[in-house]
Amino acid sequence: MNFHDVKFVLSVHSERQLPTEELPEIAFAGRSNVGKSSLMNALIGRKSLVKVSGRPGKTQGLNFFLVDDSYHLVDLPGYGFAKVSKDMQNSWQGLITSYLETRQQLKCVVVILDIRHEAKPTDTQLLNWLGQQGIPCVPVYTKVDKLSGNERGKNARLLDAGHGIRQEDRILFSAKTGQGREELIAALTKYL
Repeated sequence: MNFHDVKFVLSVHSERQLPTEELPEIAFAGRSNVGKSSLMNALIGRKSLVKVSGRPGKTQGLNFFLVDDSYHLVDLPGYGFAKVSKDMQNSWQGLITSYLETRQQLKCVVVILDIRHEAKPTDTQLLNWLGQQGIPCVPVYTKVDKLSGNERGKNARLLDAGHGIRQEDRILFSAKTGQGREELIAALTKYL
């Protein structure tokens, strides 16, 4: 998995806008402000290709990035406390659900969780739903650089227990230090 040529392709706001190519896709999901954009930028080795915002709800469509003309990375809108209207959140939810349920090109969903916070019901629901749908996922605990080693281990164990995740199935990640990048690349390569 290389990232020589990565470019933004389009932002999808309805199913009819989805790319028609048969290229494999990896989607990135998580609560608003969990660090999705930072993780994606760290993964591809770029500072600002994926727009980072301090304001929840900045990503308002399914943003497709073409990597080496071989596959797409798809940045999904965050869920949770985004400061947008309920109608817009419901519209996102419908599009995201339809995309996840029906997209043949989708190979895996990276579910991003902030290691500093306790297990959230919405994250558990997403992880369980993906499992029920038979959609492979890779849980990634972000922002590990913000905790000491002891806190990191304790919080990771609490998230594991709260979400029913086995230690060997998740990745500890820091966009700041690059920790976990190679593990994530290896995990995603299996699905591509």
